[in-house]
Amino acid sequence: MAEKRVAIVTGAGSGIGKSASLALLKDGYYVGLVGRRLGQLELTTAESAAQDRALVLAADITNDADVEKVFSEVRAKFGRLDVLFNNAGVGAPAVPIEDLPIEKFREVVNINLVTMFMCAQHAIRIMKAQDSKGGRIINNGSLSAHALRPVLSH
Repeated sequence: MAEKRVAIVTGAGSGIGKSASLALLKDGYYVGLVGRRLGQLELTTAESAAQDRALVLAADITNDADVEKVFSEVRAKFGRLDVLFNNAGVGAPAVPIEDLPIEKFREVVNINLVTMFMCAQHAIRIMKAQDSKGGRIINNGSLSAHALRPVLSH
């Protein structure tokens, strides 16, 4: 029998995170679906024929305690972690840099960068401690990292 494969997907309630979650479930993974909107996560799970391998985890991953809880619950339920798909992210209004409120910039950096780091730390701790050590961390980024967008200062 093949070893259980386990993934966590942040931003799993819509868009790329939803598609990734459904693809992983279809491929046989046990998946922790993480996002802020419980209803959206439940709708994503309902679209899968493998609902028994899905764990819905409504969480605000900007909150340290929520991040700890997500990884603890996945480890407790599934016993390991093989893939972290860091996908949660937000944008800011397309405005000149001098017009972007600092609070919005901080929110974007916190969600797009700090939460990715926190989730990676937790994933690495689990991956190093488990039998059959290791795993994969995928950090999903924006096209803006590769293409100039003059009014997207964030």
